[in-house]
Amino acid sequence: MMISRFRAPIIAGALIASGVLSGAAAKKPQEPAGDPVDFVNPFIGTTNFGTTNPGAGVPNGLMRVTPFNVMGSDTNRYDKDARWWSTPYDNTNSFFTGFAHGALSGVGCPDLGSLLLTATTGKLDVDYHNYGTAYSDEQAVPGWYSLNLDAYGIKAETTATARTARTRFTFPAGEGNILLNLGEGLTNESGATLRRVSPTEIRGSKLLGTFCYTADQAVFPVYFVMRISRVPSSQGMWKKQRPGAEWEAEWNKDQGKYKLYPGYSKVMSGDDIGVWYSYDGMTAGETVEVSMAISYVSEEGALRNLEAEQPAGTTFDDIRASARRMWNDDLSRISVEGGSLRDKVVFYTGLYHALIHPNILQDVDGAYPVMESDSIAYVPEGHNRYTVFSLWDTYRNLHQLLTLVYPERQTDMINTMLAMYREHGWLPKWELYGRETYTMEGDPSISVIADSYLRGLRGFDTDLAWEAMLRGATAPGAENLMRPDADDYFSLGYVPLREQYDNSVSHALEYYTADYALSRFAAATGRADSTLFAERAAGWHNYFDPELGVLRPRLSDGSFLTPFNPRQGENFEPSPGFHEGNSWNYTFAIPHDVEGMIKAHGGEKEFVKRLQAVFDNGLYDPANEPDIIYPYLFSRIKGEEWRTHRIVGELLDKYFTTAPDGIPGNEDCGTMSAWAIWSMMGMYPDTPGDPAFTLTVPRFDKITVKLDPEVWGKNYLEIKRRNAKAHSGRISHDEMLRRYGK
Repeated sequence: MMISRFRAPIIAGALIASGVLSGAAAKKPQEPAGDPVDFVNPFIGTTNFGTTNPGAGVPNGLMRVTPFNVMGSDTNRYDKDARWWSTPYDNTNSFFTGFAHGALSGVGCPDLGSLLLTATTGKLDVDYHNYGTAYSDEQAVPGWYSLNLDAYGIKAETTATARTARTRFTFPAGEGNILLNLGEGLTNESGATLRRVSPTEIRGSKLLGTFCYTADQAVFPVYFVMRISRVPSSQGMWKKQRPGAEWEAEWNKDQGKYKLYPGYSKVMSGDDIGVWYSYDGMTAGETVEVSMAISYVSEEGALRNLEAEQPAGTTFDDIRASARRMWNDDLSRISVEGGSLRDKVVFYTGLYHALIHPNILQDVDGAYPVMESDSIAYVPEGHNRYTVFSLWDTYRNLHQLLTLVYPERQTDMINTMLAMYREHGWLPKWELYGRETYTMEGDPSISVIADSYLRGLRGFDTDLAWEAMLRGATAPGAENLMRPDADDYFSLGYVPLREQYDNSVSHALEYYTADYALSRFAAATGRADSTLFAERAAGWHNYFDPELGVLRPRLSDGSFLTPFNPRQGENFEPSPGFHEGNSWNYTFAIPHDVEGMIKAHGGEKEFVKRLQAVFDNGLYDPANEPDIIYPYLFSRIKGEEWRTHRIVGELLDKYFTTAPDGIPGNEDCGTMSAWAIWSMMGMYPDTPGDPAFTLTVPRFDKITVKLDPEVWGKNYLEIKRRNAKAHSGRISHDEMLRRYGK
């Protein structure tokens, strides 16, 4: 019944003459005039666990305002509380309950997605089960989103700046209402406070956190200021009352219900609260605009953000146009010529996804919450403090993309990591708004920092970086927050399986990867520890079972786990030794020692045979990170490069499309899209800590990458598609600049 049910066939046909992407397919798809922003389809990845959303934001912005459609109705296919679910929006759902302010996109665990704003008509009802509605005419471009609220005949559209949002509601004739729900959201935390400052302004906060719905994860508040454009006829607040005992209903008619507080203007606090504004006698086409600013520092910070980014006289269309310019400027750093319309949509949508997270954290005055502290600090003027570091994912390819194309941002991200070390004593693993969630394995910051330096990025304190990386790589297990099983790793050269599902092999493989990158950094900066870490990185041999030809968990006595099924762990089932996968997903995930892998497998012929079997037997998982380098490993063997070309092309065609399920699973903060971007450019950074690219055939006739000449000594890269032979083998970062730089 709703537009999303008809969105599957959009493919390239969703590009309509207005340059707006919508659910309905155009009869004759036509290529846009040429602005990269017009090729972006924000609906790609919005189902099939892609966890992206079509909401409005700007590149790496703090604010992302997103349609929230994962609660309130049994018409939804997926509900946020009915299963493990990590997104505020799913393309197959049909019930809208508001715009969430400050949502995550492409993140595999639930959090944020609160401050739910919507509009209704007629009699006031503050229960989201009742005021939520089906919707239609859903449209989106970078920086703008729109839909019609079917139950009310209201058009709702939203846009954003770096730290604020502007939402415009166009009403039919009659009575209209604006509602802000502070009781619901994607976060598992509860509790909020609000207060009325004037008839058109409220301020407050809401508690967020408990990332992944895990009880021991950190929490933090988001502060907000909201202003409406018109004085209401009436206003008030609401709070859901606790359910009482049976006898209590005799004297408390509101127990277990939403209690209305008309005209209330003091402070309201509670787990499930909200505020409404009502307008009498509206004429058809009248609008009410709502401005929302957020801060992770204070209410005052949110107010400063609002006044700086939406000064008096700023219109909705001004903000929308500015957001479009920002996106187009960023996307224009890479231009492509030739190739299909489909490939251009996939490419620029991927680049769009790659520029959402990490996002800035500081307010307009530079204030930000210090890592794992109640203190506030200030980022140096002209720089940014970043957050949302999903590093187990992004260290593999996203940060390499930022290093090359957006080096100023990557430099600030590294300096953010080092500042977190100064503040907290540790580099980040999976940091979220100033709190460490300790999600996933390893100490991936090492790979990010080392790889960036080895590619030639400077602008950060290498001595401090060495100190920070060394602590994660050497601290005893009892005090090591990055490597809690470090003692076993140091003494045995591997992490033994001590519990049935303890992810021991996955842990160790991340340590090997980080130690390899650290050894390269140590050698490049003249430090004596390079040999130690290089030797550690070779420890993966401890897990290799020559009989089965796979990595196999070991016990503390050195014996292999028995019995053992290398396929156990498919479809995210628990697997002894492996996290989110099985042995086949990890066996070849050792790009820093391909020669060692070839030898262990009995030579090049057997290595190629076993690696090819992963693809032939359906053992490759394109939706998870450890094995996404597999297609590129064939190119390490002369004469087998054709397999890389063929498989990469097949994977792009099959898993990266212009449909809502056009990402092969969780976007993981741009990691899946970065794989597609690099692959379509014909080059892939397959080994963190090794400043090189494995080549394959580009999808476009010509690719031009704008470069920062102060960083790279070149103005741009020019990559042309000729023949497969010209795009085979590997090339160093420096040679790539020399060969293709202008």
